[in-house]
Amino acid sequence: MDPSPASKRPVTFGLIIAALGVVYGDIGTSPLYAFRLCFNGTNALPASPENVLGLLSLIFWLLIILITLKYLSFVLRADNNGEGGILALMTLLTKATKTPMLKRGGILLLGLFGAALMYGDGLITPAISVLSAVEGLTSVTPALTPFILPVSIGILFFLFWFQKHGSNAIGKIFGPIMLLWFATIALLGIFSIIKNPMVLVAIDPCYAVPFFVHNKIHGFLALGTIFLVLTGGEALYADMGHFGKGPIKRGWFYIVFPALIFNYFGQGAFLLRNPNQASNLFFQMGPQWLTFPLVVLATAATVIASQAVISGVFSLTRQAVQLGYFPRLVITHTSKTTIGQVYVPVFNWLLCIGTILLILGFKKSDNLAGAYGVAVSTTMLITTFFLSLVMTKIWKWNTLTSMFLCGIFFIIDFVFFCANILKIKDGGWVSISIAFAMIFLMLTWDDGRRLLREHITNAALAMQAFLADVIAMKPTRVAGTAVFLAGNPTGVPRTLLHNYKHNKVLHTNVVIVTVVTLEIPYVNEADRLSVTNLGSGFYWITAQFGFSETPDIPKTLESASVKGLSFDQMQTTYFLGRETLITTKRNSKMMFWQKGVFSFLSRNACDASNFFHIPPNRVIEIGIQIEL
Repeated sequence: MDPSPASKRPVTFGLIIAALGVVYGDIGTSPLYAFRLCFNGTNALPASPENVLGLLSLIFWLLIILITLKYLSFVLRADNNGEGGILALMTLLTKATKTPMLKRGGILLLGLFGAALMYGDGLITPAISVLSAVEGLTSVTPALTPFILPVSIGILFFLFWFQKHGSNAIGKIFGPIMLLWFATIALLGIFSIIKNPMVLVAIDPCYAVPFFVHNKIHGFLALGTIFLVLTGGEALYADMGHFGKGPIKRGWFYIVFPALIFNYFGQGAFLLRNPNQASNLFFQMGPQWLTFPLVVLATAATVIASQAVISGVFSLTRQAVQLGYFPRLVITHTSKTTIGQVYVPVFNWLLCIGTILLILGFKKSDNLAGAYGVAVSTTMLITTFFLSLVMTKIWKWNTLTSMFLCGIFFIIDFVFFCANILKIKDGGWVSISIAFAMIFLMLTWDDGRRLLREHITNAALAMQAFLADVIAMKPTRVAGTAVFLAGNPTGVPRTLLHNYKHNKVLHTNVVIVTVVTLEIPYVNEADRLSVTNLGSGFYWITAQFGFSETPDIPKTLESASVKGLSFDQMQTTYFLGRETLITTKRNSKMMFWQKGVFSFLSRNACDASNFFHIPPNRVIEIGIQIEL
């Protein structure tokens, strides 16, 4: 098993800068809206010194406890052969968990739900980030207010349109732009702090206590807004496979954390001087002549942050397809050198439409704040629960030690979860609805494929019986190699049976290929193939892939020549089955309407030849009807 290629790379300054543009885009643009919404959004608090200092103290210690300690110190250690993310963590735990009920009913459902929540985040992040940046135009002149929505929609449409070209070329400038962004927000904050240095007393955690005592329920409700400073924390873990732990950690300690603290405290210092100017707080903190350049830089930073989230959705979708929770989809690799840069057209345009509808529906970033945070807080809660299982079941830590550490994280995550759940009526229902829709599709596809496999397995003819018939009948053998894909690792593929039954001929070499996706991100090339010679010119090949890899069957089979079997692609024909599902009410394992959804997904799945990179001119399709 190969670890992620990123984990093998040495930590360089260039890699740290590159990580800034992907890993820290979301959390790095939070200063645009997170702090000001506490004093200017729903359930806004008065900008009193007690509230300003109390919230700054909360921000400082939350970034230390949840980002620095939880994610960078512990969660990043829970990698699946170098890969991170909720699905990677789920598959890591399902391998280590022996209890069927916990494995199937707990870990699997929670992992899939956490993954489903990321699709809601993929919709909301581009909308709120770009909209909050473009709203800075009102600080230049209020006359530009009518242009905010059209400009935001135009930027987002271009962003989604550009996805098909990949981020490899523009990615070279992502890192430097984000470095400029973090340097700018740090300097803005420093100059503001110099004018009112007493704001630094908020580093003392004692300032957070009177904040809750004084504000009571309003202080608790404010947690749903202040949580926005933590959005993007999951990206530290999800993008680990692209860069490795070293660049992510050093980028945080050397650049991101200091810049965020300086800027948040700078915003607090500005509010202490100007308690009535919470609107567009970030842009008002700088001099008037700097406003328009700041808007341009902020827009560029939010586009980069949105790009990172969109790319994360693509990577998550590929993992879900490989693990069998989504039907085959068209997945395009946009870089020949960088692993993980993929483009999924159907999800790209679904995200585009959804994001534009959100902007048209909510109109202002203040309104979108209600929809933001619910998905991330729930995912963080699930990650903490999974981390506790990793500590005890995989790392074999002492139970009390694990409970103490994760107990602290869990309490904080749960408080934020409760505060964000209260925002469901204000827009949080968007991400929750998307998550439930996605997990329904995932589970429906998983259940349908399992039912289909059972049906095919029960009806399959044993391989030995088929070979005995071939030897006895001595059918005509034509030159070349025929490749049949088989999901059932023991029975004869239906495509082979139909071809033999109707055409009465066989190729000189008949190769049956079973593709297996393992619960690891990458498979060592030495372990990729296993070849079994069945005799009479028949071979059974099992090709193993990780969930972060895309199968290329022709390229993979070429390596089988070292095991005594050669493939000349011009002499090789691939026989693929095109299934037509007939839904009935006979089988009670799936509801009839659920079978209809599964049948719809199956009809619209990507063509197998496209998914497995098989040349179309080497494919023969055989139609097969299957009754569910």
